[in-house]
Amino acid sequence: MHKIYFTILFAGIITASCNNASNTGSINSNDTNSVGSVKLPEKQNFESTIDSMQTAMYVIKNKNGMTAVFTNYGGRVTSLFVPGKNGVMTDVVVGFDNIHDYVNATEPYFGATIGRYGNRIAKGKFTLDNKQYTLAINIPPNHLHGGTKGFHYVVWNANQLNDSTLELHYTSPDGEEGYPGKLDVKVTYALTGDNALTMNYEATTDKKTVVNLTNHAFFNLNGEGSGTINDHLLLVNAAHYTPVDSTLIPTGQLEPVAGTPLDFRQPVTIGSRLDTNANAQLKYGKGYDHNFVLASEPSRELRHAATITGDRSGIIMEIFTQEPGLQFYGGNFMQSKNTFKGGATDDFRTAFCLETQHFPDSPNQPNFPGTVLNPGEIYKTRSIYKFSVEQ
Repeated sequence: MHKIYFTILFAGIITASCNNASNTGSINSNDTNSVGSVKLPEKQNFESTIDSMQTAMYVIKNKNGMTAVFTNYGGRVTSLFVPGKNGVMTDVVVGFDNIHDYVNATEPYFGATIGRYGNRIAKGKFTLDNKQYTLAINIPPNHLHGGTKGFHYVVWNANQLNDSTLELHYTSPDGEEGYPGKLDVKVTYALTGDNALTMNYEATTDKKTVVNLTNHAFFNLNGEGSGTINDHLLLVNAAHYTPVDSTLIPTGQLEPVAGTPLDFRQPVTIGSRLDTNANAQLKYGKGYDHNFVLASEPSRELRHAATITGDRSGIIMEIFTQEPGLQFYGGNFMQSKNTFKGGATDDFRTAFCLETQHFPDSPNQPNFPGTVLNPGEIYKTRSIYKFSVEQ
């Protein structure tokens, strides 16, 4: 298997809801709990004790007023305020304004750092050096996003390095969720002067293991509460994808996107070909929930993976990566069961994710790029969401 020294520029996104279309996530500059023109949640709403660890809220910002809000519960980004048209700050990340709602949400991944293994592993099993490991089956019949208590449910140690940088650290013990090895993980979030949110990941292990870290931020580039994401314009620089079976496990093949609804090589609105009855792949995922092949191997050279534009806001997010895969999820399993910070609910397809990562089920797919991390190696990955506005 290939070693996984690599660097990422990463994208993840989701939107908000149809129930409160007038709430577009724009900022009220008259609110007293603000940074400049950015309205913030109350800090005490994120203060709690979980597993004997203290949770809290953290805020970073850049010189342009771009502001990101985090909680160390799950290593989550809870808000991301970016400049829109006429300089209006828009919160493009959906989420909650308190820790209680994150703990009790029916969707566990809002804004979270995902590990040890992002995406699915078939039947919760994989083999290393002729030894089989059994993981939690949390989305029958498979394992998803690290298991029943993956990194999205742990409390990270947080260290705010400066106004624009937050460092999170977690040590996953040997055997956690069935994975071998003690995995030491550090994630550093930062805002840059060119309006980019960067994520730097590092990990080491004391035993041979598998690792595939990512972030599961849910965005709506029109702003939280602005409705469907189907009119967002999406470009994905991928000529192939990994087709899946009915449980969303890859078949092991790489198939061309040409002639299919998964061809986003030219900008296309997300909903323009979203007929789940006409395509078996869309039927399996109830829409888009697929891994796109950016490359056959990870690379040290940054690639432009995707660009997505909010149809109403004109906000553009560019994604760059050295990862070989990009998972596009179109919010197909959202069921209006959670109420976001602005009052909107998580309605069907009002959110999407674009997650740079290795392919699903790579530990069981010998033809996929490898995800094995050995003792003495350092897993490194850099992720970036870069924002601008249509002129």
